[in-house]
Amino acid sequence: MKVLLVNGSPHKNGCTYTALDIVAQALHMEGIETEIFWIGNKPLGGCVGCGNCRENHRCVFDDAVNEFVKKAKSFDGFVFGSPVHYASMAGSMTGFMDRVFMSDKAGGHGGLCKKPGAVITTSRRAGATATLDQLMKWLSIYEMPIVSSRYWNEIHGCTPEDVLKDEEGVQIMRVLGKNMAWILKCIEAGKQAGIKVPESEQGIYTSFIR
Repeated sequence: MKVLLVNGSPHKNGCTYTALDIVAQALHMEGIETEIFWIGNKPLGGCVGCGNCRENHRCVFDDAVNEFVKKAKSFDGFVFGSPVHYASMAGSMTGFMDRVFMSDKAGGHGGLCKKPGAVITTSRRAGATATLDQLMKWLSIYEMPIVSSRYWNEIHGCTPEDVLKDEEGVQIMRVLGKNMAWILKCIEAGKQAGIKVPESEQGIYTSFIR
């Protein structure tokens, strides 16, 4: 079993990476393989609604999004992490999430749908819960079982060294890793017992005028 952890910070080895690494270490202790995927620090825009992914099963903008969607198919669970920028998600991470979930869905639910997911955030002080709420929406719209910890999945600090001093935050990340491992093992046990993953229904789309 493997978990892919997404570092949505422009800093490759900053606070968000440090938090994700704590989660990864807990997963390793439970025998789960991990990989941390960095979205990079180049400009990464949002979805433009062109429809290319529906036709070609990949985003028209060939960047970290296509790389991630291709890689995701071989993983069993996901953790998405973002720093707080101006009391909400990092802009590049917002664009990344929009396009990843659109591309994956257009490609036939290849990598994310119905797989366990979790979200984490790092911040100096405020905006963490707003960012968590924002991150959670992609998972909940895509039938992903959401893995929780013992408190909201946030950790605080201005530097990686500061993050490691947040004892409660470190515990939250560690427990999250343990809980993700537990859910993955339960799903695997269910498969072995013959329990099938529910089939996704065709979407019904309505608006408030009909």
